[in-house]
Parts: sequence; C-alpha cells; structure tokens
Amino acid sequence: MRIASAWSVALSGLEGAVVEVEVATGPGLPRITLVGLPDSALYQARERVRAAICGAGYTFPPQILTINLAPANLPKNGSHYDLAIAAAILAAMEEVPTDAVGATMFFGELGLDGKVRKVRGILPAMLAASRAGYERVVVPAGQAREAALVPGLTIWSVSDLDDVVSVLRGEPVLAPPEERDTTSREPKEPADFADVQGHSDGKWAMEVAAAGRHHVYLHGAPGVGKTMLASRLPSILPDLGHEDAIEVSALHSLAGQELESGLVVRPPYSDPHHSSTMAALVGGGGRDIRPGSISLAHRGVLFLDEAPEFGSRTLDALRTPMENGWVTIGRVSQQVRYPARFQLVLAANPCPCGMSGVVGKECTCPAMVVRRYRERLSGPILDRVDIRHHMLPLTRAFLADSDVVPEKSAQVLARVVEARSRQRRRLRDTPWRTNGEVPGSFLRKKLPLPEDLGPLERGLSKGTLSARGVDRVLRLAWTLADLDGEDRIGTSNLRVAMLMRQGELARVA
Repeated sequence: MRIASAWSVALSGLEGAVVEVEVATGPGLPRITLVGLPDSALYQARERVRAAICGAGYTFPPQILTINLAPANLPKNGSHYDLAIAAAILAAMEEVPTDAVGATMFFGELGLDGKVRKVRGILPAMLAASRAGYERVVVPAGQAREAALVPGLTIWSVSDLDDVVSVLRGEPVLAPPEERDTTSREPKEPADFADVQGHSDGKWAMEVAAAGRHHVYLHGAPGVGKTMLASRLPSILPDLGHEDAIEVSALHSLAGQELESGLVVRPPYSDPHHSSTMAALVGGGGRDIRPGSISLAHRGVLFLDEAPEFGSRTLDALRTPMENGWVTIGRVSQQVRYPARFQLVLAANPCPCGMSGVVGKECTCPAMVVRRYRERLSGPILDRVDIRHHMLPLTRAFLADSDVVPEKSAQVLARVVEARSRQRRRLRDTPWRTNGEVPGSFLRKKLPLPEDLGPLERGLSKGTLSARGVDRVLRLAWTLADLDGEDRIGTSNLRVAMLMRQGELARVA
C-alpha cells in the first residue's frame, strides 16, 4: 500500500481553508474512490486526472485508488483540486519526490490532454496559502501575475502536467508563452464630470455623496442625464487603500475576473440590468456560492438604472447590506458572508412612459399605473437613501452656456479628498472611515450638535422624518461641514441637509 499527500485550498466566500489531498493505493481490481464531501465538478476529477496522467505517459495505479479530501466534514467544490490530486497520485507512484509534493500548494484544473486550465479565486486562495505558512505554489499559466500579488510566495506557473513534474523534480521550467504577453492595449478613456453640461445642482449633490459615501436617488424625465451623472461618480472617488484593494481584488477574482493589471485600486462600478435575478444581484448558487453585483461594487458604486423595474423582493434584499455592509447567504451545508459596503445610486423615471410632470409633454399612463410604478421603490429602501435629487430638463440656458468649460473630475476629487481627510481625523479612534458609515448613537452622543435643532424637531413632528431619517440628516450635515472646512455642523448645514434628504434642493436652488 502506498500513500502520498498534496495540498490545495477550499474557498468559502473570501475565506480559504487548507485541504489535504490524500491518495492511497491498495490491492484489488482497478477502481477510483473519491471521498470528503466533493461536489459534482470535483467528483468528475477522477476521470480528468486519469486521462491526463495516462495521456502524458506517466504511470497510473492499476489497482484500487482511494482519494480522501481532509477535513472530511468540510464541503468542497470546484475543479481546482485536479492538480493536487494528480500530484499526489504521481508521488504515490514514485514519479515525483513525495517531500516536494508535500511542501507545495496546488491550484488548477486539468484537461484530458494534460493541459492545465485557468481557475477562478486565485487571489483568495493564495492569501489562504500564505496564512497557512506555505511558500511554494503551483498555478495555471497566465495566472502567475495574480498569484504574485500576495508577497512571500514562490509562484510556479505551469501549462501542462509535464511542467508540474519538472517543477517537483527540481528541473528548470520555461515561462509559458502566456506570461510574455506584449500586446499593447489602448487605455480606456475614463468618464469625466466635464462631459456633463449643466446640472450644476446635480453635480454638487454627487460631490456631497462622494465626500461622505452617501446613497443617492436620482429621478427625472428620460434622457435628462441621470445615467451620465451616476456613471461619473467613481471618477471623483479617492483610490482604494491597500487593504481595501486586496479585498476588492479577491472578490473580483472569485467572480472569475482576471486581474491582469494587478490589484484593483480604483473604486469599482457595477450597473446590473433590471432583469437581473436576486441571486445575480445579491449573490448565490448551489454549493458554489458566488458574489453578486453588490459585492462586486464593494468600496465602489452600485448603480441601479430604471430602479422601479427591478423586482420588489430583489430591491428589498438590499436593506441589510445597506446598513451593515455585509451580505450573508445561507445554504443547508454552509453559510457564506461577502463584504458589500457599496454606495448605492438609484435612478427612476416619474412614470412608466417617463413624461409625468414634464412641461410640454403628455403622460399616457393611468393614475393607478403611475402610483403602482412609484410604489415599487418601498419606503424602507428610500428611507435608507441620504440624498434625493430631482433632475430638471435642460433649458435654453444650456445652449447659451455651452461655451463655458465645466469643472473636471480632478478638481472635484481634490475637494472630496480633503473632506475625507477631515473625516478620518475625526473618526480616527473608531471603526468607521466616512460619515455615511457612522451610526446614529455616535452622531448624537459623541459628536457636537448645533444649538438649533428646530429643523429636525419640525421634521419629526410633521412625520416627514423618521428616526433613521434624523441620523441620515446629521450624516449629511457633517459632510457639508467637511466640504466647507468647518469643525462642527451649523444650523445652515442642517437646513441644507434636510432639503437634500427630502429632494427639495433643486426646487429652491
């Protein structure tokens, strides 16, 4: 009886657990038994690995072969265990040194011809390998750059099973052609606030939202510029810090997106279509639970265009992530938690045809249809949105001012960075970074309040403000004070925040 072991990683969300792949040969008719809670894709690894080893000309056990994935009570899914299984079998057949296999982490899928194929989740897997103390890792060709984002690891990229054997025997392996890609790609021109003509109040609302990471609701007639304004919000957001960049990059790696340019350092932008299911938006799947659009927008912007067209249950699923920045997806066998601290931007027309209340246009929607359309955005969702802004159609003044050069994103970004730095100093001894994250109890008890709280008291007595709304107004007021360079909020900040919260700023501007 021969026994050998190799190592791989089981991914559950962003967390990775080291898995020992044990292989034992024994007397009897040829048969392969795979145990350790594998899913269907992993169970089929038996046939892939056998065909790859035989096709490459190496010895496959002509007897009973038992493959155990330990710990046995941990569910395992995916095809990335193929390389570890193949390496353990080759070690058991004495094709490669056993000690070299036992000191290496393997991550990759095998084809029937012995080729090693790319897999998703390289970055979180490498983070788990590093935390477990491994120093040598074998990954598919073309994914060495992503794996090398984790310092302290010796990365070997392999294109086929022969390369794996050479690495384990200590023989030199040439860099695969995929690693020497010299193709020049034209840089994509980033969207800039200078592209937006007019809408000075809308651009200022987006500046306030960027400074404090506040959620925004834009509504107005079709073609008024809601999408253009929302798509340029990432251009006035500061770069991600190193820890945030690793976390965001790991999420994108889990979703199967290649990190060709290194870590994701710019805030991501996600704009799912309104036909997206709840699983696509929030995340989900069977045993292989993948991150959804809200997690891919972590530390960035989630834009829901035509928001009322999304399903009510889908929108209501955003409530908890909007509050605590996490989404927990439960299954019978496991629970997965993904970070989802996104900045939500909702956009909606006034009615299905979009012409309700538009001067010079006639709305063809029955009153009941308009009411049902607006009620699709539930009260609890809108109550969690800090800024509501009604975008008015451009007038003839738009043509008259067409020669005026609009402000560029870089100029707005400088003010946002300064406001963020004031927030960091004020919140340096807390777990929060921006005003949009600060809970109401801290705002009311630990930070100074203005002497005149009349606007808040009147809003509560009239029912135009909820208890949560009071906290949202205070957050907005602090962001306005930060943009003004003030160390505490004043009554004027409070009044303007109330107007922004109630969507009345454009009406009085």
